[in-house]
Formats: sequence, C-alpha cells, structure tokens
Amino acid sequence: MKCTLPGEIPATTDITPTASRVSPQAHLPTTSRGSRWEELNRKITACRKCPRLVRWREQVARTKRRAYRDWTYWGKPVPGFGDRQAQILVVGLAPGAHGSNRTGRMFTGDASGDFLYSALYRAGMASRPESHDREDGLVLTGVLISALCRCAPPKNKPTLAEIHNCLPYLHQEVRWLPGLRVIVALGRLAFDQTLRLYRDQGAAVGRLSFAHGAHYSLGERLPWLIASYHPSRQNTQTGRLTPAMFDSIWAQAKSLLSEQRAPSAVRPSTHRAGRADQGGCP
Repeated sequence: MKCTLPGEIPATTDITPTASRVSPQAHLPTTSRGSRWEELNRKITACRKCPRLVRWREQVARTKRRAYRDWTYWGKPVPGFGDRQAQILVVGLAPGAHGSNRTGRMFTGDASGDFLYSALYRAGMASRPESHDREDGLVLTGVLISALCRCAPPKNKPTLAEIHNCLPYLHQEVRWLPGLRVIVALGRLAFDQTLRLYRDQGAAVGRLSFAHGAHYSLGERLPWLIASYHPSRQNTQTGRLTPAMFDSIWAQAKSLLSEQRAPSAVRPSTHRAGRADQGGCP
C-alpha cells in the first residue's frame, strides 16, 4: 500500500530536532546535557504514578523467581540505556518482570535482551553480544534503547492509561537526541504509540500500517520510523522473527542514516502486514 504523508509540521510544534535542525541542548556543555539526563533518570526511577504497576513491580522484586533468589531486584522504573548522542532510538514496550525489573537496565537479563543485543553486536552497535547486568561493561554506539512503559506490568500488558503516564519520559528523551534520524519500534504497540507521540506534538502524520521491515518518513526534519516484530520469545521461538529478519532491521536503519530525505516518502517492505504484533517486554 502506498500513501502520501504531509511533510511539514506547524512552526510552533515542539518536536525532536534531527541532524538538519539544531537543538537548544546542542549548545549546552556536555556536562550540562549529562546532568539533564541524570535528572530525568532520577525522575523516572522515583515515579509512582501508576499504583497497579508499583504494586506489581515491588511484589515481583520481593518474591523473586527461584533462579534469581540470590539477586537483589531493581524493582523500580527503568530509564533508557545507551548513547546519549544516538542517531537511532529503539522503542520497546515495558520491562520484563524478571529481566529489566531485576537488573535495572533495558532489555537486560532475559531472552528478549539476548536476541536484541546479539543483533546489535553483529551490526556493530554494541560492544558485546550479551547483557547480564548494569555493571557488565556493555556500551552502545549510536543507539539509545527506551520503552513506552518503564515499570514491569502484570502479564506483560500495561494499560493504555499507564503507557500515557509514561510517554512524557519518552518524549523528553526524543527531544534530547539532537541527531535522531531513525526510530525502531519493536512491536505494533510501540509503533502505534510512537506515531501518537508525534501526532500529539502537532506532526501531520497519516495512518500508517505496521509490518515487519516497513519504514516510513514521518515528515520533513523528522526521523524515519521502522517497524519490527518484538524479539519476544513467542516471536523468536516460533520462527516468526529470525536472526536474519532482525539483522535486516539494523542494516536498514544504518542505510537510512546516510540516505537523503525524500519528502513525504513512504517505503513499505516486501513483508505483508499480518496480525497485530503486541510483542513482549524488554
């Protein structure tokens, strides 16, 4: 399906600048920008906006899984992780109960993270193919990993109200990435809510279809958006998402970094849109 998206956004829109637009933060000293990120991360980890999620994340941290009984669980909201000068932003759904909720770092400590970081390593964006804990020395280059929801939800399913409570954190991260060129949405929900984030800021983004490997221009001076199946076990163990399919996402992202902006371009992949892919949790 081919569609045309308006390329311009209102002049008053406060939306993330990309490489072609100068960010107010770009003129700040590195230490000042760093302190802003640290303050945001403190706000995220102290957040208690959603009572249901607070109860669940803390209950899981107390009871633990038998395999991790010797761990001290993080049990708090999880901030973004990666390169604060990133050109690529990865948006997941929410922390896994015994993954990020245990380790305190996005996509760290479970099978989804193993699949993601091994792919980023093959793409030259991660310093190692595994992610075990916050002190394992993993470094990302050119990539920041975030999520719609920062707390582990029961049954891996945050409500829309809970996601909307968290979206301002993602919006702030987006604003503070002055060189952002590509967003990779892991799962249909991340894809839809990323579109909502831009529409709420005034971007004239039309109706776009989710399909693995599809990529779209969100408009002039805005990032590309790539849709990917989430690396949840339900996708990777059934063969719905293979390592080769996931590798193609990161190759595509790297290719788009060097591509000249085609105004209002929409470039769907050869993959057909299937059933809704809600994905798993990081």
